[in-house]
Amino acid sequence: MLDPLYLFVFAGLFSPGPNVILLTASGARFGFARTLPHVLGVAAGVGVTSGLTGYGLGALLLAQPALMLMLKLAAAGWILWMAWKLARAATRPRDPGRDRPFTLVEAVLFQWVNPKVWAVAMAAAAGYGLGLAPEAEAWRLASAFSGINLFVCLFWAGAGAFAARLLVTARAWAIFLRVMAAALAVSAALVFL
Repeated sequence: MLDPLYLFVFAGLFSPGPNVILLTASGARFGFARTLPHVLGVAAGVGVTSGLTGYGLGALLLAQPALMLMLKLAAAGWILWMAWKLARAATRPRDPGRDRPFTLVEAVLFQWVNPKVWAVAMAAAAGYGLGLAPEAEAWRLASAFSGINLFVCLFWAGAGAFAARLLVTARAWAIFLRVMAAALAVSAALVFL
């Protein structure tokens, strides 16, 4: 029988959020192959973040409002900076050689301030925990999140690469990048809800 945790993780990570927007934009701008380090970094970072949440870090954050506020401020700042970069790219001629996709390490580190990952991981730990020892629960969450998210990330990077084939004019590229930047900026505002 399929573990309900897997369905929850899939729904939580497949739906739009910062990773989905960034991976789609990266797939479109840089192609599928150049986006693979970003994909792997997101999958690894989400696994580590969710595992630590299952181990108890999520409960610590909820118990310390000042820490949670610092995390939210860092998240909103980083997401807005990335939205600004995408919006700026929309005003320049397309030049894949000038910019670069996220590295594996950058993508891993972003998960530490990605509010959607924290929210989905905390909800999964609270709602789908099996009462296992903390180490076992952490491993269960980390493997579910990493494994499922790898396929989610591959899908969105591929969707972006496919979209690039349709964006044949400079105007189409500018609109696409502005829409991605606006969606990212909105996700930064949602951090505080």
